[in-house]
Amino acid sequence: MNEHDQCCSAERSTMRSDKIKSNLVSRLNRVEGQIRGIRGMVEKDVYCDDILNQIAAVQSALNAVGKILLEGHMRSCVMERIQQGDEEVIDELLKTMNKLMK
Repeated sequence: MNEHDQCCSAERSTMRSDKIKSNLVSRLNRVEGQIRGIRGMVEKDVYCDDILNQIAAVQSALNAVGKILLEGHMRSCVMERIQQGDEEVIDELLKTMNKLMK
């Protein structure tokens, strides 16, 4: 298996390499910690601007996770389905990208 996701479209699951999975889990753990930190800031009545800056950092971190997943999805699942003649995957991908960009 290469570093990119490998799609099992019939089951709607994706096998990821240990390296990619570890990277994603590590990033998500940091986001989780940042969220707990923001909650603590709210509970301590920290200045609004400081909290908003932390929220922006969390959004950026989640966007980075989304980019990694999107790239892997496009290089594996989407490519595989297009090669099989399934052009509906493009509509699915566009819907997903619209959700990510809101």
